Amino acid sequence: MKLNFNHKRVVVIGAGKSGLALVRFFLERGATVALSEVRKREQLTGLDSLAGLPVRFDLGGHNLELFEQADLIAVSPGVPLDCEPLQRAVSCGIPVLGEIEIAAREITVPIIGVTGTNGKSTTTSLIGEIMQAWGKNVFVGGNLGTPLVEACSTKIDGAVVELSSFQLETIDQFHPTIGMLLNLSSDHLDRYPDLQSYYRAKLKIFSNMTKADFVVLNADDPEVCRLTDDLKATKVWFSARGRLVDGMVRLGEKLVWNWAGTDIQLPLSSLQLSGEHNIENAMAAMIPALLQGCPAELAWQAVCSFTGLEHRMQLVRQLNGVSWYNDSKGTNVGSVMKSLAGFASGVTLIAGGKDKGGDYKLLRPLLEQKVKHLILIGEAAQKMAADLSGSCEIRLSEGLKSAVQQAYKITPSGGTVLLSPACSSFDMFANFQARGVEFERLVQQLPLEGEAS
Repeated sequence: MKLNFNHKRVVVIGAGKSGLALVRFFLERGATVALSEVRKREQLTGLDSLAGLPVRFDLGGHNLELFEQADLIAVSPGVPLDCEPLQRAVSCGIPVLGEIEIAAREITVPIIGVTGTNGKSTTTSLIGEIMQAWGKNVFVGGNLGTPLVEACSTKIDGAVVELSSFQLETIDQFHPTIGMLLNLSSDHLDRYPDLQSYYRAKLKIFSNMTKADFVVLNADDPEVCRLTDDLKATKVWFSARGRLVDGMVRLGEKLVWNWAGTDIQLPLSSLQLSGEHNIENAMAAMIPALLQGCPAELAWQAVCSFTGLEHRMQLVRQLNGVSWYNDSKGTNVGSVMKSLAGFASGVTLIAGGKDKGGDYKLLRPLLEQKVKHLILIGEAAQKMAADLSGSCEIRLSEGLKSAVQQAYKITPSGGTVLLSPACSSFDMFANFQARGVEFERLVQQLPLEGEAS
């Protein structure tokens, strides 16, 4: 149900990208807006985009009276729902809505919602590429980068939205016509009390879906299978392990689409994306378009033209016979496992950062098989070193610059250096993108063999 914000007193909490977009959204609809953020002005970027606008700034902490007197609190992703100002607002009976919920009530076109622990950004981007190749004008964003509220003022045929667990916590009426759950593994246990709480947040994507809707699910993931047994929507499965399913299945070196009497085969040899995890992402991404009638050959051509996202298994440089990969987006254990699986032995892995409560011991088998040197950085370094002791040679480093220099010295020709942190970036960087950019800068500065350093 579309809401009327004219003359309403709205407090936006969180001054990140979504928060700034929410401020502009509410001002355009006649609201009186305050922006509240625990960080101080000098710690924030992007506030210049609000210059000249009638916004009240509540920075460096939260004025609780502001929250008690509001008509609505709009929550940016990442703001913990148990923080005092939100608890105070709830106790006063003031509605608290997230950015996704607010935007979705304004959007009348079909929404494809993509969630899961890993692969969300690549799959969301692939769906967007397919839709664009099909001639559809779709919004592509959400957790991927562009806040969904920015789609509310544009004419579009549909929206493809990456959804994090943080964004899904605050939905109420949000209703995608196609909801996708790619996989489930441990993540964000610095925010959630246990794994099941994290999973419950992910499953909220399906809360309002009906028999007329479709859910796209990973048949190879036991947790996905277990937790989606009672969904009302029509299930469409994908399997990279050859399980016979109604949907998309990998059989040898081809993908087969079995649905409503069709039997379409697509050659994996055409796929530019590397890694087994990207085969899963490609399979999942094809399904929404195929369900809507997109020709399979056109969709597959769009997928095969895609070369990948920045900071996700991105080849930065080949130097002195060593390949350097930026996987800064590998912010949890499951993601690192998928990335390492695509390499042979002899990897120098740079990992660490801000601990998210993941079980680093799950990395041990892959480290023993694939990794020769593990260089650890950041707040989580000591914990990771203790959990992974004996799996490979482990070194601690003062920071990313020192880690890159160490990797340069100890990785022989024919080897691989991989930045895949298994942690968030917030102990040293603003986000994973900033971490990836700095890694690439440092790698590009390394000298060729024989050059003066």
